[in-house]
Amino acid sequence: MRVLVSAAGSHGDVLPFVALSRELAARGHEVFFYANPYFRDCVPDGGIRFVPVGAVGDHATLMAELSDDDPNRAFKRVTRELVGLCPQFHRAMQSDVRPGNTLALGSSLLFAARLLRETDAVPCATVHLSPSVFRSDARPPRLVPNWITARTPFLLKRAAWWLLDSAFYDPNVTAPFNRYRAELGLPRVDRVFRSWIHDADCVLGLFPDWFGDPQHDWPPGIALCGFPLYDQGPARPMTPALEAFLSDGPPPVAFSAGTATASAGAFFATSVAAAQIAGVRAILLTPFAQQLPRRLPDGVLHVDYAPFSALLPRLAAFVHHGGIGSTSQALRAGVPQLIRPSAYDQFDNADRAVSLGVAKEILPRRYVPEAVSAALEDMLADAALSRRCSEIAARLVGNETIGKACDTLLDRLGPLASAGRFASPPAENQR
Repeated sequence: MRVLVSAAGSHGDVLPFVALSRELAARGHEVFFYANPYFRDCVPDGGIRFVPVGAVGDHATLMAELSDDDPNRAFKRVTRELVGLCPQFHRAMQSDVRPGNTLALGSSLLFAARLLRETDAVPCATVHLSPSVFRSDARPPRLVPNWITARTPFLLKRAAWWLLDSAFYDPNVTAPFNRYRAELGLPRVDRVFRSWIHDADCVLGLFPDWFGDPQHDWPPGIALCGFPLYDQGPARPMTPALEAFLSDGPPPVAFSAGTATASAGAFFATSVAAAQIAGVRAILLTPFAQQLPRRLPDGVLHVDYAPFSALLPRLAAFVHHGGIGSTSQALRAGVPQLIRPSAYDQFDNADRAVSLGVAKEILPRRYVPEAVSAALEDMLADAALSRRCSEIAARLVGNETIGKACDTLLDRLGPLASAGRFASPPAENQR
């Protein structure tokens, strides 16, 4: 079977699709991987054909323009970028379709795979990496610091979703997407984030039900497979300098703003100061060295990359942005988390980690040295939090998410591809 896999965004968005591609290739399938050439080194040479879409400079520009403290502007910039990339991905993937023997995979906000379903009758799967994409009144995802909750009156919930669609999603996502659909001769879609975003022959959630518990008003038929927990493993081991640092003293605290922003200078400056006040050693994780103070004090190390599966179990605590990849890797490592969410799915992920009893949250406006050092000192002295981290980590022993996800994909999509047909999109999503 030929499998067309599309991925865009940060490392946390792309690596789960690399993991799926590796497993599919290992099973003998012909895998094409479409992504910005910035991610070329993340895709193994054997068995996967890498197809570049865009230029490395495009990715660098996007990361530089993403605001670290304005969730609305950051999400608007990301959605504009991904919707703008949709035609390039669609055309690249369309040229590799082999009728009757092709499947397509895409992420929540990269719509090219779902377009192939309509233009070329290619069965497709949508892969959601976090539960924040599932709109619900029973358990609304937390999309900004202060948002509706399950206890919010029903009419206010309706008004909140209407306002979000009308003022944000429709102009930034639905309208530009419909312009490309018109070029292809496809009907308009209405309110992309209400239900169309789940419109595929197979919908996977790469998180466990104890993290994102399915609600009665989620779309039916979603397969939750667990966290992917892929970080390139042995392909990119920890450096000798990092190994030496870890071995040369007590467990340090690591600080990360994620790989989706190159404008987190204030975060790292505050983090260094907080570590000094708390008297802990620190590791600053970022591929964008320009964000760091020019000179780092003793006991502070900069690392541009480290596999979380190897690093996080050796930390005293992990301070991060709340991306689903960082959050899930910290859950597996059993390390206490201090989460500073600033955009995207981060507020919702932070909320769920705090509810599990393994994390504390600190919003960007409160991320000052004294508050961060106090939070770290409290966490490091909290025996109950440490025990809860270990209990949650035990749930992720022997994780088999990628194999389960590939089984589901092939079981649901394979028969459709060989039959040369696919499930028709619901009529209410088009007009």
